[in-house]
Amino acid sequence: MSAQAQGGERRAAVVVNPTKFDDVRKVRDRVTKICREEGWADPLWLETTPEDTGTGQTRQAVEEGVDLVCPLGGDGTVRTVGAELTGTDVPMGLLPAGTGNLLARNLELPVDSLEKCLRIALTGQNARIDTCLLELIRPTSAQIAARVADDTDPAKTLDFSDAVDDRSSEEVREEHVFLVMAGLGFDAEVMAAAPERLKARVGWLAYLVAGLQHLKGPQFTVAVKLDGGPPLRRKVRSVMVGNVGKLQGGMDLLPDAVADDGSVDAVLLSPEGIVGWGATVAQLVTRQKIGHSRVDHLQAQDVRVVSDKPVEIEVDGDTLGEAIAMRVQTQPGSLVVRCPRAAVRTRERRSARSASPARLVPEVRPRGA
Repeated sequence: MSAQAQGGERRAAVVVNPTKFDDVRKVRDRVTKICREEGWADPLWLETTPEDTGTGQTRQAVEEGVDLVCPLGGDGTVRTVGAELTGTDVPMGLLPAGTGNLLARNLELPVDSLEKCLRIALTGQNARIDTCLLELIRPTSAQIAARVADDTDPAKTLDFSDAVDDRSSEEVREEHVFLVMAGLGFDAEVMAAAPERLKARVGWLAYLVAGLQHLKGPQFTVAVKLDGGPPLRRKVRSVMVGNVGKLQGGMDLLPDAVADDGSVDAVLLSPEGIVGWGATVAQLVTRQKIGHSRVDHLQAQDVRVVSDKPVEIEVDGDTLGEAIAMRVQTQPGSLVVRCPRAAVRTRERRSARSASPARLVPEVRPRGA
C-alpha cells in the first residue's frame, strides 16, 4: 500500500550522503519546506553510511511504500539508489550534490539548483530510461604480478587483493548496475587518483588535475565484441561504455548516446604520448579524423571487452579495482525517473528517431585488425 493511500498525502524518501554537506540539518529543513509547499508529506530522510551507501536505505523506502525516492549525493549515491530501483515502478527523482551529477546533466535537469530539481521530482512526469548491467572478471595474482614486473608499465593502482586465483570461485565475476558510464584504463585511474578533499574544494577540476598526472600511463590491448560479433582488436589507453555521454565541463564523450534507446555506446581512446592526447581531444570535440584515428565510436546492446593485462575499472565514478575483462548489457526501460513534462515529450521523439536498425548496428572498420 502506498504512502498516499495510507495518509492521503504523497511521500518522498530522500537517500542522502551526509558527507556532501556542511550542514545536513539545514538541507533537510529546506527539502521538507519544499515538500510541504508542493502538498507532499514530510520526507522520509535516510542517511547513507560507509557500510551501506544507499542499498538498504532504498529498500527501506520501497518497503515503507513511498511514492518517490530521491538520491541526494554524488554519482555513486545515484547509482546505488538507481540500481536498487531498477525493475520496479518506483520513480527516482534526481537531486544535485557531489562533483558530477552526470545523469542529471544528461537528462538536462537544472543541476545548479536543489530547489528546482526537487520541484521537478515532486511535480514532473515519469519517464523510463535504460540501465546497464556490468559483469567484470577479476585477474589472477600471476597476471597482476606480471604487470608489476613490467618496468615499461608504470601502473600505480595495482592491488593484489583484487586477484582471484581459484577460477571456479564465484568471486571471479562481479555484477554491478550502472546508469551513466563504465570504463577500463585511464578514466578509472583518474577516478582513483582524484583526492576527495580536492574534489570538495574545486569540483570536477580535481579530475583534470589527476588526469594530467596520468597522461603518460600505459596502453593495453583489448579485444572488443559487439552483440556477439567478431572481435575488434585495438591498443588503447581507455575503453568507456556508456548509457549517456555528456561529461563535466560540457564534453560530449559519446555524442550518440541516448538514455532510453535500448543500446549502449562505447569509445576506444588510443593516444600515443602528450601529442597524441591533444589529437584525441581534438577528435572528440570536432568528431573529425585528424591524422590516424585515435578515437573509435561503437554501439551495441551487448559489449564485451577482454584486456591483455589487469587494468583499473570504474562505474559511474566509483573505482572497483582491477579487472581483466568486462561485459556490459543494456536493460531497456528498466528505471523510472522524474523529468520535466516537456522534456519527456522531447526525449520520446528523440528515442523514436534513434531506435532505427541502422543506429543499433554499428559500422566498424577495423584498423589493421
